[in-house]
Amino acid sequence: VNRRAFLACTTGLASLATPRWAREVVWAQAPASADIILRGATVYDGSGGSPFAAEVALQGGRIAAVGPGLATTGAEVIDLRGLVLAPGFIDIHSHTDLVLLANPRAESKVRQGVTTEVVGQDGSSTGTWTDREFESTKDFYRSRYDVKIDFRGLTGFFDRLSRTPGSVNLASMIGAGSVRSLVVGDDNRGATSEELKRMVSLIHEGLAAGACGVSSGLEYVPGGFANPEELVALTEPLRARRLPYASHIRNEDDRLIAAIEEALNVGRLAGVPVQVSHMKAQGQRNWWKARVVLEILEAARADRIDVMYDRYPYVAYSTGLSNLFPLWVRDGGIDTFLERLLDSRLEA
Repeated sequence: VNRRAFLACTTGLASLATPRWAREVVWAQAPASADIILRGATVYDGSGGSPFAAEVALQGGRIAAVGPGLATTGAEVIDLRGLVLAPGFIDIHSHTDLVLLANPRAESKVRQGVTTEVVGQDGSSTGTWTDREFESTKDFYRSRYDVKIDFRGLTGFFDRLSRTPGSVNLASMIGAGSVRSLVVGDDNRGATSEELKRMVSLIHEGLAAGACGVSSGLEYVPGGFANPEELVALTEPLRARRLPYASHIRNEDDRLIAAIEEALNVGRLAGVPVQVSHMKAQGQRNWWKARVVLEILEAARADRIDVMYDRYPYVAYSTGLSNLFPLWVRDGGIDTFLERLLDSRLEA
């Protein structure tokens, strides 16, 4: 998993993951006072180097110094003997999004050591809503969690988070699927030139608001209706900012190899880093493709394409039930999809 590009887009992250030269500078600047001293732990600093014994001084919610025998006054000392101290983990593919407003403590994440989550995944980003999506989201969160949704766009989302902060840092991509839904709708057709210009403009707006990349969900509606040319156009704005394109690829089983190659080609043509979500070969008949795909990814790296992938640590598949139906059945949105399900002429 390539965290470097995602680290650049997170804010307020207190991390020990510094190169050794920077760590030595911090050691030489121990503060006269600190709020908290973490003492006695074995430190893994995230650099890949060997663990080391050190104390960590915290001041104002930030790491003030790392080193042995920090002499400070008035600090609360927390004894971590026998424990490991490490930077918070970054969940680079999260669907927390609005849930953080309903459950700001986020204990299910912080108790695992996760301190930063990257949301706006699989082509869907909070606030990039159609009017219908906005109304349904408002109704759901009001009735289920007594949470008022009173914003639109990523700017509104980030502003709301700043007013109701949670226990974890949150960074968000802007979803290419959300942008397509807002401009084109849920129909299976190519975007017109004017629609594409509007979509690219929305991508620029999202990036200016603070989005840390563009995501696509090519197994979902309407993201799956985008052709490669559209994806390149929507990801080209990332190049100047050196931000990544994260793609829930178009297929994870019988057409896995073609889906991987499509993601790589988008990154190559747009000139941006690629994050493949997720790396798996679904179905026993496709297991042999795992090694082939790894070879393709290594060859792409050798060809100077900045590509990484994520892999979740369980043998399962988590998605909506509608995703079990082919794209043509879902063409036109949820109402049309439900009508097709009731059409006896389409029964298997």
